[in-house]
Amino acid sequence: MMLKVENLDVFYGDAQALDGVSLEIEEGAIVAIVGANGAGKTSLIRTIAGMHRPARGRIYFRGLDIAGWPSHKVCDLGIGQVAEGRQVFPSLSIAENLAMGAMLPRARATRERNLDHVYTLFPALAERSHQLAGTLSGGEQQMLAIGRCLMGAPDLVMFDEPSLGLAPTVVQSVLRCVRDLNREGLTCVLVEQNVAVSLKLASRAYVLENGRVTLSGSGAALLVDDRVRQAYLGL
Repeated sequence: MMLKVENLDVFYGDAQALDGVSLEIEEGAIVAIVGANGAGKTSLIRTIAGMHRPARGRIYFRGLDIAGWPSHKVCDLGIGQVAEGRQVFPSLSIAENLAMGAMLPRARATRERNLDHVYTLFPALAERSHQLAGTLSGGEQQMLAIGRCLMGAPDLVMFDEPSLGLAPTVVQSVLRCVRDLNREGLTCVLVEQNVAVSLKLASRAYVLENGRVTLSGSGAALLVDDRVRQAYLGL
């Protein structure tokens, strides 16, 4: 098992964001995490990434308990994150944003190879590498955010709402990129507002409600589950 979360509790002050969350992510899988706004999806991602310290519980990455580790150590272990809202550095160029992603010790030796890979995935970035990130379209900024994450040579990437605010044609392109990266061997965690598409992509999925896992199973099984269809698919 690549990543295993056991009985995770997270609080913001007195408010509990995660309540006894447990899940497993196998190497090479796409695992979807679905739920309404405020269900705890981003809190889970940020806690795994080392941005929040859990009150209780364990996070095992390849058998190593990393709960409470600082985010830079989690990144250097091989866990990448494409944050909600893209969060590129607007005053830096495409090339400079990508260089920021390659600053992890684990990524320095393979920097040129990783850059070639990113530019092959996203030719539009290669063509305008000196353009300021703040002048890019939303879709191009999302490509850059994914590319910057890949520059860190991750083994697992957590995508937090990668299609949020993007045009429908761009959404398809971004989700196709997730699928293609997975086919190359990247393990993916997908938090995505488009529940139907994410369940179709995912080999396994978890439903979060009010900070708790209420359903889990294969993506295909949850796609036809009446509770999921009524709550998230409007069927």
